[in-house]
Amino acid sequence: MTNPNLILPVGTQVVTLVEVRGRNGQPERRAGAVAKIMKAPTDNKHAYLLRFADGEQVSLHRQEIAIRKDVQQLNFDRPEAALGDRDLYEHIIYKCVVGSRAFGLDVEESDVDRRGIYLPPADLQWSLYGIPEQVEDAETQECYWELQKFLVLALKANPNILECLYTPMIEYANPIAEELLTNRSRFLSKLVFQTYNGYVISQFKKLEQDMRNQGQLKWKHVMHLIRLLISGVTTLRENQVPVLVVEHRERLMNIRNEKLSWDEVNEWRLTLHQEFDRAYETTTLPERPDYEWANDYLVRARKQMVR
Repeated sequence: MTNPNLILPVGTQVVTLVEVRGRNGQPERRAGAVAKIMKAPTDNKHAYLLRFADGEQVSLHRQEIAIRKDVQQLNFDRPEAALGDRDLYEHIIYKCVVGSRAFGLDVEESDVDRRGIYLPPADLQWSLYGIPEQVEDAETQECYWELQKFLVLALKANPNILECLYTPMIEYANPIAEELLTNRSRFLSKLVFQTYNGYVISQFKKLEQDMRNQGQLKWKHVMHLIRLLISGVTTLRENQVPVLVVEHRERLMNIRNEKLSWDEVNEWRLTLHQEFDRAYETTTLPERPDYEWANDYLVRARKQMVR
C-alpha cells in the first residue's frame, strides 16, 4: 500500500490527479497528465514542482499526484460473488493424510496433516482474478495445491509432493486423481537423489550451527531428516516412495525422544549418505521424469473442467 506521508524524490514520474489550470484560471491540462518531479518539499504541507514533457512547470501538493507505477499497476478487486479460498475446497479432487501419522511415527498429540489437489473450473482459471497456487488452513492443518503447481513440484521430485502420491492414507480421490495415482511412478527419476540428499545436507549444516550457538536442537526435525534419507535411499532401490517406515520406528523415535546422541545421529546420517550414493549408481530410475505424460494429463484434466 502506498504511504501518503512519504516524500517523493526528485526525478519520480507522477500522474496528476487534478485538472491543471493556468494563471488565468482556465483549465490547461486534464487530470491524468504525466510529469516529473523537479523539486520536492521538506514536508507534505508544501507543493512539489513538476515539469511536463513540453517543458511547462506547475506546483501541486502530494494529494494531487500519484506515482505513475502505482497508477499503472493492475489490481483487480474480486466482486463479492467471486470465490474465496474456502470456496475452492469444493473443487478438491484429491485428499490424503501425510506427516507423522502416515509415516507411522505419530504420538498421541500428533496432528492430522491433510494435503491434496484442487482443480478449479475453467472460467475461474481463465479469469483476470486468477487462482492461488495453493489454499491452506493452518487451523485444520490442511493444504491443497492447484493441479498444475502440484505436477510441477512432483516433476522436481519435491519430497512432500511425492509423499502425497504414495501415502497409504487416502481419504478421497475422484477419477482424475485416480489416473494420477495410477501413473505416479512417472514422476520418479534420479532427481530424487539431488532433492532429498541436498535438502538433508543443507539442513544438517543449520542444525550443527544451532548446536554450536544454542546448544539445543529440535529433535523431531532431526528425526524427519533421517527418515527422509531412508526414504530417498529406498526410492532409488525399489522405484517407489516408502511413506510408512514402521521398521525404523523404534530407532527414529529414539532420536525424537533424545535417546540417541548427536554423534550417533550424525554417524547414522553419514552411513545413509553412503548408501544413497551406492543406490544412485545402481538405480533403474530414469534420468528425468515423464514430462510429456504430465503435460498431456494436465491438458486433459483442464478440458474436463470446461463448462
